[in-house]
Amino acid sequence: MTMEQTQNNNQNSLIVLENIYKIYQMGDEQVRANDGINLCIQKGEFVAIVGKSGSGKSTAMNIIGALDVPTSGRYLLNGIDVSHMKDDELAEIRNKMIGFIFQQYHLLPRLNVLENVELPLLYAGVRPALRRERAMEALNQVGIQDKWKNHPKQLSGGQQQRVSIARALVGNPSLILADEPTGALDSRTSREVLEFLKKIHKEGNTIVLITHDNTIAMEAQRVVRLKDGKIIFDGPTEEYRKEQVNME
Repeated sequence: MTMEQTQNNNQNSLIVLENIYKIYQMGDEQVRANDGINLCIQKGEFVAIVGKSGSGKSTAMNIIGALDVPTSGRYLLNGIDVSHMKDDELAEIRNKMIGFIFQQYHLLPRLNVLENVELPLLYAGVRPALRRERAMEALNQVGIQDKWKNHPKQLSGGQQQRVSIARALVGNPSLILADEPTGALDSRTSREVLEFLKKIHKEGNTIVLITHDNTIAMEAQRVVRLKDGKIIFDGPTEEYRKEQVNME
């Protein structure tokens, strides 16, 4: 997508990356982890960002997730420029606007399932009764409300990932950012998690899925492929599937 196209789509976009560079100094060498990325993601889209190790996808994820800021360029999240925010400002953006789903779940072992799901609401200052109500609603949404008293070690990997999805949903965020959400799961459980992601997308959530796996990426509606810090493909999944077949 050209810069002009990106600017034309800004008004209706949830995510706008404009000429994003992330440059690291490694001794005498500069490493361009992201090298002039332009990307728009509309509200309600399900987009996979795919690439091999070293492609720049993790760096892009950190910027999209307000975990890091670019060296140069502009990032708008729902119209808010987060490109040069300080750490405390980024933390507030993450808590209010982004729900994270991680490969390793990142559940706190001393808390039960309900308490883990409540955490984003606790940080947001939501009163206890409402926290509990909304956390139970989120657990019900992923079909695991009967496990609310359990601790993470008492759950299977797939159940833990469902708790992670519930935690991502509980704050009603603008964006669900899923980082290799099936990476620690077997194939059957991976399929279950992907079906949950499709379900919450159909309910109106915007999802950005980060993966190294083409098969997983093609579960999304749209695929963005990175190589050497640059976008080398951005289009509908069907087009991406045809391109992959032609390369084989």
